[in-house]
Amino acid sequence: MQTMVRTEVTVNGSAFLLAQGQDVEALKARIEQAASQTRFVEFTVVGNRSVSVLVSPATHVVFSLETVRYDPRDTGDLLEPYGGPFDL
Repeated sequence: MQTMVRTEVTVNGSAFLLAQGQDVEALKARIEQAASQTRFVEFTVVGNRSVSVLVSPATHVVFSLETVRYDPRDTGDLLEPYGGPFDL
Protein backbone atom coordinates (compact mmCIF):
# COMPACT_ATOMS: atom_id res chain seq x y z
CA MET A 1 0.00 0.00 0.00
CA GLN A 2 1.36 3.40 -0.99
CA THR A 3 1.22 6.09 1.72
CA MET A 4 1.80 9.81 2.14
CA VAL A 5 2.17 12.18 5.07
CA ARG A 6 -0.82 14.44 5.72
CA THR A 7 -0.61 17.57 7.88
CA GLU A 8 -3.55 18.73 9.97
CA VAL A 9 -3.74 22.35 11.08
CA THR A 10 -6.19 23.12 13.87
CA VAL A 11 -7.14 26.79 14.26
CA ASN A 12 -9.18 27.61 17.38
CA GLY A 13 -10.60 24.07 17.37
CA SER A 14 -11.42 23.89 13.63
CA ALA A 15 -9.33 21.26 11.82
CA PHE A 16 -8.00 21.59 8.27
CA LEU A 17 -6.10 18.87 6.38
CA LEU A 18 -3.44 20.46 4.19
CA ALA A 19 -3.24 19.43 0.56
CA GLN A 20 -0.05 17.80 -0.62
CA GLY A 21 2.66 20.21 -1.71
CA GLN A 22 1.96 22.79 0.98
CA ASP A 23 5.16 24.19 2.49
CA VAL A 24 4.44 23.59 6.18
CA GLU A 25 7.43 25.58 7.44
CA ALA A 26 6.49 28.57 5.27
CA LEU A 27 2.88 28.34 6.51
CA LYS A 28 4.09 28.30 10.12
CA ALA A 29 6.17 31.41 9.42
CA ARG A 30 3.19 33.19 7.81
CA ILE A 31 1.01 32.34 10.81
CA GLU A 32 3.65 33.59 13.24
CA GLN A 33 3.93 36.85 11.32
CA ALA A 34 0.15 37.27 11.06
CA ALA A 35 -0.33 36.63 14.79
CA SER A 36 1.51 39.82 15.66
CA GLN A 37 -0.48 41.93 13.19
CA THR A 38 -3.91 40.21 12.88
CA ARG A 39 -3.96 39.21 9.22
CA PHE A 40 -5.49 36.59 6.96
CA VAL A 41 -3.40 33.54 6.10
CA GLU A 42 -4.35 31.42 3.10
CA PHE A 43 -3.54 27.76 2.44
CA THR A 44 -4.81 24.86 0.31
CA VAL A 45 -6.62 21.94 1.94
CA VAL A 46 -7.49 18.39 0.89
CA GLY A 47 -10.01 18.62 -1.92
CA ASN A 48 -7.82 21.24 -3.59
CA ARG A 49 -9.74 24.10 -1.99
CA SER A 50 -8.45 27.39 -0.62
CA VAL A 51 -8.98 28.38 3.02
CA SER A 52 -8.40 31.85 4.45
CA VAL A 53 -8.04 32.15 8.25
CA LEU A 54 -7.88 35.38 10.23
CA VAL A 55 -4.97 35.02 12.66
CA SER A 56 -4.54 37.28 15.70
CA PRO A 57 -2.42 37.17 18.87
CA ALA A 58 -5.26 35.19 20.53
CA THR A 59 -5.47 32.52 17.80
CA HIS A 60 -4.56 28.98 18.89
CA VAL A 61 -2.90 26.94 16.10
CA VAL A 62 -1.74 23.29 16.28
CA PHE A 63 0.06 21.31 13.56
CA SER A 64 0.01 17.49 13.54
CA LEU A 65 1.23 14.88 11.05
CA GLU A 66 -0.04 11.40 10.18
CA THR A 67 0.67 8.77 7.56
CA VAL A 68 -2.36 8.00 5.38
CA ARG A 69 -3.14 5.99 2.25
CA TYR A 70 -1.92 7.76 -0.90
CA ASP A 71 -4.61 9.72 -2.76
CA PRO A 72 -3.59 10.66 -6.32
CA ARG A 73 -6.28 13.39 -6.45
CA ASP A 74 -4.65 15.31 -3.58
CA THR A 75 -2.38 17.50 -5.70
CA GLY A 76 -3.05 20.90 -4.15
CA ASP A 77 -4.11 22.20 -7.58
CA LEU A 78 -6.84 24.78 -6.93
CA LEU A 79 -7.97 24.51 -10.56
CA GLU A 80 -8.98 20.86 -9.97
CA PRO A 81 -11.05 20.73 -6.77
CA TYR A 82 -12.60 17.46 -5.66
CA GLY A 83 -14.40 15.93 -2.69
CA GLY A 84 -17.83 17.53 -3.01
CA PRO A 85 -21.15 15.72 -3.14
CA PHE A 86 -20.85 15.35 -6.93
CA ASP A 87 -17.31 13.93 -6.95
CA LEU A 88 -17.64 10.46 -8.44
